[in-house]
Order: sequence, then structure tokens, then C-alpha cells
Amino acid sequence: MDVKKYVRDVKDFPKEGIIFKDITPVLSNPEVFKFVIDGMIEDIKDWNFDTIIGPEARGFIFAAPLAYKMGKKFVPVRKPGKLPYKKISASYDLEYGSATLEMHIDAIEKGERVIIVDDVLATGGTTAAIVELVKKAGGIVEGVYNFAELSFLNPREKLNDIKVGSLIEY
Repeated sequence: MDVKKYVRDVKDFPKEGIIFKDITPVLSNPEVFKFVIDGMIEDIKDWNFDTIIGPEARGFIFAAPLAYKMGKKFVPVRKPGKLPYKKISASYDLEYGSATLEMHIDAIEKGERVIIVDDVLATGGTTAAIVELVKKAGGIVEGVYNFAELSFLNPREKLNDIKVGSLIEY
């Protein structure tokens, strides 16, 4: 299946000069979404991990069903003010600004192996911030997996020696 034909380019969103990869057509087609989730599972089934981390909000869309179908723990990473318990945080730069992410302080146990799952790997800033959170908690990042990767933005440069995979690439 050509999944790319279900990803819509939206010019000048969220600001002028950005071409946003809109995944809502993927999500609105049950056959395509099932194909995507099954394909992602196939790609990561042999990775050594116990936990899947997904960042708010679009990372939840892919990370939670993967965790459910694979019988893995799911850890949400959220924007400031959304988590009710004690938390750790990391700030990062986006291709169109800056942001901060938070995770509960007890979400990851020391030595726990995790993968980070998100929708689109663009500059790598969001993922690098989550790697920082995992390290602060004492966890080990086994790898990063994304629905799509914008390789022309060189996101892997921020991720050093971390294993990176994507279902589709631009």
C-alpha cells in the first residue's frame, strides 16, 4: 500500500514557510491505519524493549495502539501542566519555535529499556528531549520509531548513536 498518498501537505502551517505533514487522512481510513500500525509492529517486533513512550499529542496516536497490541507498557510524555504527579522536564527547539515536555518521575524505572514512538521525525528536537527525560529517569533508549521521517531536515544528527526507524520517509 502506498501510505504516502494518504499524507496531505499543508503549506504555511503552523507558520509561513512550513509544509506540514497532515496525517489525518491516514487516521480517517481504517484500512490504511490498520496497515500502518501492523507495519510499525512488524518493523519493531525484534527490538529489545519493555516500554513505549509517546509524546503528546500525535505520538499518542501511534504509541498507544502499538503498546496495546504488543503487550508493552505505555508512558505518555506531555506538555507542561498536564501531568498531575511529580515530574521531570526537558526543553527543546522545534522547526518553528521551542517547547517543553514532562514525564512523571516514576514513569520509567532504572535500567528499563524503552523505545520512543512518534508521528513525524522532523528536526529531532522533540525526540532528543524525550531521550533526555529517559536518561534522567535512569532508563535506556533502545531506539526511536516514527510513522514518517523528514530526512531532508537531518533529524538523526540530534540523536547520535540511537537506532532510528520509520515506516515512511521523505
